[in-house]
Amino acid sequence: MSDFSKQWCDANDPEMPHDFDVMDEFHKLKDDCYVPYICEGFGFIAVGNMDGNCMLAMPVDGAPFGTVIWKPYEQIIK
Repeated sequence: MSDFSKQWCDANDPEMPHDFDVMDEFHKLKDDCYVPYICEGFGFIAVGNMDGNCMLAMPVDGAPFGTVIWKPYEQIIK
């Protein structure tokens, strides 16, 4: 089953029920921790708190399995 964040649903299909809210999950995290959440819409696989900044783990195409690049929330969710 595919999961979609509240942020993706709000931007792309407001009638669609969301599975999780990125910012709710971010605010639960301690610094330098992450939680695995997959958003099929935006393509990230985890939400992280890096020094108080919301970061999203994006898989790297063509790289070994599990290779990610952490990108700022604002860069992915506009």
